[in-house]
Amino acid sequence: VQLQASGGGLVQAGGSLRLSCANPRRTGSNNALGWFRQAPGREREFVAAIDWRGGSTIYADSVKGRFTISRDNAKNTVDLQMNSLKPEDTAVYYCAVSRYSRGSRPVEDYAYWGQGTLVTVSS
Repeated sequence: VQLQASGGGLVQAGGSLRLSCANPRRTGSNNALGWFRQAPGREREFVAAIDWRGGSTIYADSVKGRFTISRDNAKNTVDLQMNSLKPEDTAVYYCAVSRYSRGSRPVEDYAYWGQGTLVTVSS
């Protein structure tokens, strides 16, 4: 496994969680990193991405203002701080390494994926 996501769990609506993804092999260390999620019966969807330097971020409209993506290139990690969680945020969350240096939304732009961590938000 090249990417290792952690931090998922059960939280009440309005609560917070912080997801973290370790990249011990430094896969794509000069590439953008992203978070995606997949709810039961739905396609995997983009959540957030950050460019290789960590200076530029993009977000899905559904999470903008509530989620924050960050990366630490010295530690080879990418985090997703999730605040004001809603039941519709319930999904398995995946971190991924882009093929490119700038973040983007399409799933096919990402070459390496972590195993996923489950986030459940109760109402």
